[in-house]
Amino acid sequence: MDHAAIEDYGIPGIVLMENASRGLAEVAKKMLGESKGRRVVIVAGTGNNAGDGFALARHLHNAGFEPVVLLAGDESRISGDAGTNLQIIKRMNLNIKVLSNDGQGLVMLIEELKQAHLIVDAVFGTGLSGKVGGFYRNVIEQINAGDQPVLAVDIPSGLDCDTGQPLGLAVKASTTVTFVANKQGFDNPQAGQYTGTVIVADIGAPRVLVTRIGS
Repeated sequence: MDHAAIEDYGIPGIVLMENASRGLAEVAKKMLGESKGRRVVIVAGTGNNAGDGFALARHLHNAGFEPVVLLAGDESRISGDAGTNLQIIKRMNLNIKVLSNDGQGLVMLIEELKQAHLIVDAVFGTGLSGKVGGFYRNVIEQINAGDQPVLAVDIPSGLDCDTGQPLGLAVKASTTVTFVANKQGFDNPQAGQYTGTVIVADIGAPRVLVTRIGS
């Protein structure tokens, strides 16, 4: 649907990403309540899912919250619309930290998560294939280890969007903001333990696409 909105209707991808991040921000603010200054730890990968997280950090900062972005991956792989949003929050001097792929990075992750009022999972999107392993397995385990609420971007990282089954393991979110329409895998009753409450956010795709593709 993203591809069709961009190619057939000429909607720039960054516009879709901006709309997605605004939908995320509205839900995040409700989860945080009225108390400004609350700390939001956004754990981001390197794809468009991360780009949504970078844009979310901007909106939360503008709303008076304290976002911290933890980059879980090679920053040089971040490009396109995600790269644009990363550069924006860098120019805003937001708190961005790179998680090294070692024990030191894991310690940083644990310490940052402990200080969070809300954790945002922006590591993997719907394009993930193959079982989650290595450092990313540790990242997901630590996200799941705390008792803070977790907001998943589009889909909990590690969950197969078609089957609703974890690819080895998956983030267990309190709330998932998914874009345009529910993912097929969310119909699997077992997916609920990972998605939590699912909220569908509009990203501005033409209604004819939603009807044609999303039905």
